Amino acid sequence: MIKTRPLLSALINQILALERNGGFSRFLCRMTEAAGDDGQTAKQLKRANEENEDSAEKVQAAKRIKAEGEHAEDEKKYPKKKVVLLMAYSGKGYYGMQRNPSASQFRTIEDDLVAALIKSGCIPENHGKDMKKASFQRCARTDKGVSAAGQVVSLKVWMIEDIMEKINEHLPPQIRVLGLKRVTQSFNSKNNCDGRTYSYMLPTMAFAPKDTDPGNIAAFRLEPDTLKQLNHLFSLYKGTHNFHNFTSQKAPSDPSARRYIMEMSCGEPFICSNIEFAVITVQGQSFMMHQIRKMIGLVIAVMKGYAKEDVIGRSWGQEKVDVPKAPGLGLVLERVHFDRYNKRFGGDGLHERLEWESEEEAIQAFKEAHIYPTIVETEREEGSMVSWMATLPSHHFEATAVYTRDNKNQKRDNADEGNVSD
Repeated sequence: MIKTRPLLSALINQILALERNGGFSRFLCRMTEAAGDDGQTAKQLKRANEENEDSAEKVQAAKRIKAEGEHAEDEKKYPKKKVVLLMAYSGKGYYGMQRNPSASQFRTIEDDLVAALIKSGCIPENHGKDMKKASFQRCARTDKGVSAAGQVVSLKVWMIEDIMEKINEHLPPQIRVLGLKRVTQSFNSKNNCDGRTYSYMLPTMAFAPKDTDPGNIAAFRLEPDTLKQLNHLFSLYKGTHNFHNFTSQKAPSDPSARRYIMEMSCGEPFICSNIEFAVITVQGQSFMMHQIRKMIGLVIAVMKGYAKEDVIGRSWGQEKVDVPKAPGLGLVLERVHFDRYNKRFGGDGLHERLEWESEEEAIQAFKEAHIYPTIVETEREEGSMVSWMATLPSHHFEATAVYTRDNKNQKRDNADEGNVSD
């Protein structure tokens, strides 16, 4: 049985076409002569419909060719170059830096960055689903809630006019591109990175003895002798150690668990919103998921009297040690280091050194506007550090076989965060 609507549409289209070409009367005569032949009429109408479908496909093909042509024109007008972008962002409300296409409901920093790159005209739209086409790489895959003042990503972009300003136009205020430099075609921001420096801002109440009233956080002040003891503990981390107890899914025999720490210390305390804070700084070649937060968490446990100092050295051994993980709120990626790259290419006359002295003022302004206030205000409102300290008595620092506890924590960590710090 012939479907009436498509055939009628095809018939009308053919009639209109014939009218324009002056052949309507001839067509009408032929249709009248064939009125008794339904099969022949159906064939003619089917053929007309197929011709219209072919025309539609040709239009779509023409649009694709036009879009490809526009991309080609963009490439002629704006050369595609390999660059690095210096980024700063406040991580609150984001599920880390790296995109996770299989869990798009969890918004990440890269989701907003890629969208801005496309909208600004730096990369073609079809690169958005597969950033490997743009040779995209980041220095560190910061965890959920972690901020950055000196993140660096590398990729190929069209060098449009006012490129940084146009990218920032399409980014929220808590994410900024602060610098851009040309690099070699083979440059990879992760593989070429020699080291990473993080800071961790926290209320000094975290280092108070365990019998101190946590409800009076504003009254606590860190004594000089306490700060000296604290820095002694942090200095124990310096050098190469097996940090399998400071992350998840790492066996003691896994070579990747061995990490080199160059420096770790706590600075002088300062008052902010009537609460005393301090900033811990740590520099290493690379870090595993949760490693820094667990390094800090274990030192806090020792300072508060829940664990003995020897637990730090014991945590590097083959035994399983229960290591607490400090909150992610205060962790900030401060800067990344490219010493080998700078030594090889920084003085060749073609490429700039990957250092950001001229951007320091903008970096500091961003931290003061978006990172520090977020840490202080969230701590005041939510008390994340005080709440976390209340969980320390549940850890068994003298035990050496806590696989059940660790496996439960590991599953929760993987489900909640899923991203890895580098």
